[in-house]
Amino acid sequence: MRIVSLLPSATEIVYALGLEPVGVSHECDYPPAAADRPAVNRSRVDPEASSQEINEQVVDAEQSGDGVYEIDLDALERLDPDLVISQGICDVCAVDEVLVRDAVERLDIDAAVLTTDPHSLDDVFSDIRRIGDATGTGERAAELVADLRERVTAVERTAAAAEKRPRVAVLDWLDPVMVAGHWIPEMVEIAGGEYGMAESGVRSEPREFAEVCEYDPEALVAAPCGFELDQTERNREDLTGRDGWASLTAVRAGRVFAMDGNHYVNRPGPRLVETLEHLAACIHPDLFDVPPRSAVRPFPGALA
Repeated sequence: MRIVSLLPSATEIVYALGLEPVGVSHECDYPPAAADRPAVNRSRVDPEASSQEINEQVVDAEQSGDGVYEIDLDALERLDPDLVISQGICDVCAVDEVLVRDAVERLDIDAAVLTTDPHSLDDVFSDIRRIGDATGTGERAAELVADLRERVTAVERTAAAAEKRPRVAVLDWLDPVMVAGHWIPEMVEIAGGEYGMAESGVRSEPREFAEVCEYDPEALVAAPCGFELDQTERNREDLTGRDGWASLTAVRAGRVFAMDGNHYVNRPGPRLVETLEHLAACIHPDLFDVPPRSAVRPFPGALA
């Protein structure tokens, strides 16, 4: 089967099922082999800009009507896929379903379009099964989901031994500040924390930093969407320069962490369970192993 995956999380699912796509998005870089596949779309936003500049570029792209992404029609036609995997969760995160269906129809390609729209761990597991069914790898998908569920249960059981459930905030953008929604509230709860700034399944929304200060998290994770650790650290003053930052309990206790948002927090694929394990270690370092520094680091300027 010739598969084109237009979002990193779906690409990771495809590879985890023992398949290899013929085309991917420009952001697909895991597993490493994915980066060598032809890219079928491109972004109109500079990913190396500051968080504020990226936000402004996104707003401009949306207001102009062009959108953040465009599909390389020539590449899509040349690859002639049987299945195209897209998403409906966020127009900023990846090319959306409407553009994909329009492109397939315009090129008259005989391809099915499978859309993912996960907002919880169960949704992610369901997407793995759906992609498995669509690609003839249903048995392997079921085995993968069973393994992932076992790991989730192991985290939940270990976290249950904690004496306290600290207040936790996860930020998936820094300027403006956005509190992570979707699967993150649920995952923090599983990992033994309280997540009082967003409900499970809701979309991430901009918040005033004064709201973060009022909530006063005891553990805070900065994981901007699309940012790896070095880029998050370059943008650290988006947080450290704000009024009230130094007074946060998490800052005074040295419990602020930078997490690779690009690879872990914002990709609803198989590695989201690894993200759960990393969050658990940030929330309860006495109960869980220290995550690798390639995934999580102490946030610069936040040590007690």
